[in-house]
Amino acid sequence: MPAPAAAYRRVLLKISGEALAGRQGYGIDPEILGRVAEELGEVVRLGVQVAVVIGGGNIFRGIAASAGGMERATGDYMGMLATVINALALQDAIEKAGVPTRVLSAIEMRAVAEPYIRRRAIRHLEKGRVVVFAAGTGNPFFTTDTAGALRAVEIGAEAIFKATRVDGIYTADPEEDPTAVKLDRVGYIEVMNRGLKVMDATAISLCMENKLPIVVFDLTRPGNIRRIVMGEPVGSTVSSDSVAPRG
Repeated sequence: MPAPAAAYRRVLLKISGEALAGRQGYGIDPEILGRVAEELGEVVRLGVQVAVVIGGGNIFRGIAASAGGMERATGDYMGMLATVINALALQDAIEKAGVPTRVLSAIEMRAVAEPYIRRRAIRHLEKGRVVVFAAGTGNPFFTTDTAGALRAVEIGAEAIFKATRVDGIYTADPEEDPTAVKLDRVGYIEVMNRGLKVMDATAISLCMENKLPIVVFDLTRPGNIRRIVMGEPVGSTVSSDSVAPRG
């Protein structure tokens, strides 16, 4: 009997820098890095084209620096450089898992990464390489969530997989509010109207305009990326035809 086909052809995984830090809260946890790399390698071997946008909050956060008195633009550029560090670490781990990987940076630094060019990124994906997008959009005042939505639309991804520490979207932070209700499916407008912490408003608007679904899932549970790719109901989905129950 032939193996079941994947539900997606091309996807973009959005990982926060904090997710790479694990329980230590800062830096890069080698165990998490290695596990994510192995899972991405498994998904690529299923024939799925995978791109990644990674944050830098485990190393530096521009907003936090701005609150401390630093100019916001300067802080954001420093945050973009932090994403490049994470991207290089992820590239190394994925290639150790046996999958060729390219880092494309929105800020040119040719000694360590290729400059971001849309057609080049798509060509890498078509050749079976994982593409890691670094340095956000290359502009201050835009989050890596927005960079994820933008890159997903540019490369023609069929969905964004938003990696978190919880198993989906809740009416409140489940780590702080035990009465929070999980929403399996929710619409873009509902996300914005209710202030649900999925992605920032710019990213949600971009996804809504391009009918790009967002799957929010728990990265800490091994195998979740593969389950989503295979079409299993994992986490919560944001899309134009979703209606969330009132919680």
